[in-house]
Amino acid sequence: MNNWSDYPIFLAVAETGSLTAAGEQLGISQPTVGRRIKTLETQFGAPLLTKEDGRLAPTEFGHLVLDHIKRMGVEADAITRSSATLEDSLAGPILIAASEGIGDWWLPSVMQEFRQHHPDVVIDINVDFRAANLAQREADIALRWMGPGTQNSLIGRKVTTCGFGLFASKSYVQKRGLPTSPEDLLNHDVVRMMIGKEHLWPLNSDGDPIPAPSPTFQSNNLLAHNHAIQAGYGIGMLAYPGTTEEQDLVRILPELERVEDLWVVAHEDLRKSARVRTAFDFLIDALQKDHAHFRSGAPSVFVHMHSPQIESWKSTVAKSEVGPELEPKKLHTSVA
Repeated sequence: MNNWSDYPIFLAVAETGSLTAAGEQLGISQPTVGRRIKTLETQFGAPLLTKEDGRLAPTEFGHLVLDHIKRMGVEADAITRSSATLEDSLAGPILIAASEGIGDWWLPSVMQEFRQHHPDVVIDINVDFRAANLAQREADIALRWMGPGTQNSLIGRKVTTCGFGLFASKSYVQKRGLPTSPEDLLNHDVVRMMIGKEHLWPLNSDGDPIPAPSPTFQSNNLLAHNHAIQAGYGIGMLAYPGTTEEQDLVRILPELERVEDLWVVAHEDLRKSARVRTAFDFLIDALQKDHAHFRSGAPSVFVHMHSPQIESWKSTVAKSEVGPELEPKKLHTSVA
């Protein structure tokens, strides 16, 4: 009789090339992994693995078994999604995957408006530049740049575009001057934002990044990237929605910009769920309403970007905590 739990173990060994690595991935011991593989081989009467270049690799028969296991995984995911489609009520969690810059500042404000109408919904936002696997329920809905992705059975809609331009701090420009042509950028300091293996930089007519010198600062974190530009490290690309007058930034070579499409994507099965469908349609409508914000940096319909309101609030809270009878200097007494 088949032991279904042995199949994921074989899949893990085939993917990692090691009994030990597979055990660590699955949370079981290396000897247990070995015994389970032996059980499968005895059951099938044929070897599943062979050693190649110091790694365990599937035999020809092993590859045939793997194909069936992967199809079983797809069907198992379909069962999970089918249960989700039965949820007709607008209650429970909605998992949304989005990159930094949308997931951390735009989505929270927008989805709070959604909850005003659907208070029993719980918002779960996964902020990551990595594309979530919607077929494996890593998210119900994803906001994706450039396209819906290559996973099967996805539905998506291109909703808006986001503009990016080159910026530098006023202190940097006062020290180094303004470049007057794209070629001048080679004589300037550059702040580079890495998204996977790609860096965010203006593109030429062939779709390749225009020439740039080695960066003086590089990060895969959007907040660190923005702060580095404000701190005067050099010239870097910023999304128009993320720039405000308070940041003391100077636009560099306005003719050089980059425009990326933003899509709303969901799995076709989950789209049948009332909860996900309602959130999907709401996000499309919200992004369309904020098109000018994303494309050119106009004020957002949903998000208040400017910091003076925050500073004013901090000041009010500080005064209310301290009280009128205390001098400001008493806020800074050190603690031994």
